[in-house]
Amino acid sequence: MPAPQRSLPRPIRVLVAKPGLDGHDRGAKVVAAALRDAGMEVVYTGLHQTPEMIATAAVQEDVDVVGLSILSGAHMTLFPRVRQLMVEAGRAEILVTGGGIIPAEDMASLREQGIGRLFGPGTPTSDLIDYIESWAAEHLEP
Repeated sequence: MPAPQRSLPRPIRVLVAKPGLDGHDRGAKVVAAALRDAGMEVVYTGLHQTPEMIATAAVQEDVDVVGLSILSGAHMTLFPRVRQLMVEAGRAEILVTGGGIIPAEDMASLREQGIGRLFGPGTPTSDLIDYIESWAAEHLEP
């Protein structure tokens, strides 16, 4: 049974994206389905997205959250670039979060650069759902 969302006037809108050349999207699809099952509106961009394509889609779809799935090792470039593009587009309030194979020290560095919590392999989807719902309760208009 899906977890009830906190009292928000509308569903949380999430863009799930696979930036770069990484062709492994099973995890991103599992996350997208879990978020959808939790009552969120989810847009999945598919494979091989550039940061510019992701930022454009996030603005066009008017999302609250961008979730990046990165397994390629390019996380120190891709997360900050998407964040920078969100700021340049006047949408700095969008949460940029995600997961993949990311060492703890890189997670800490990305957090200092304004990236939300990052999740590693094997993290229960309920942890991600709880994080996004908690963030939304604090940052979205009731």
